[in-house]
Amino acid sequence: MTTSGKKVGVIGITEHLDDSFQAKILGGFTQTFNLGGRLLSALWSMVTGHFSLNDLGGPVAIFATTSQATRGGIAGVMYFLAFLSLNLAIINLIPIPGLDGGKFLLNIIEAIRHKPVSEKTETVITLIGFAFLMLLMILVTWNDISRYFLH
Repeated sequence: MTTSGKKVGVIGITEHLDDSFQAKILGGFTQTFNLGGRLLSALWSMVTGHFSLNDLGGPVAIFATTSQATRGGIAGVMYFLAFLSLNLAIINLIPIPGLDGGKFLLNIIEAIRHKPVSEKTETVITLIGFAFLMLLMILVTWNDISRYFLH
């Protein structure tokens, strides 16, 4: 009803949403698969040089995006948390020493060679990867600070 007391209805076509448990589970897997595909596409863009370091976001960008996600209510925050979780899972599998993907790559190398990589070699490789990740974190955080506070 409107303030004048007139009855107002909805005319037109409405979409029927299947709200069964199975549809929700399937929808969750579908959304995760689609989002994962977009994240992998973005990673591929980085590898092929179509992506800039300026396009990456660190802790400051995550904070800013979280405040935007809160405008979407609990659903917006939950979707953003799911995005962060999936993003972290995919990034962790990149074969960079210091990440799980780097360790997995070393395990594959050991399996191919039929002998383990020496502990010293593995330590040096992991430290180099860790130094690279720290440098990347510093650069991304600096980009965030300059993007949000200096411009």
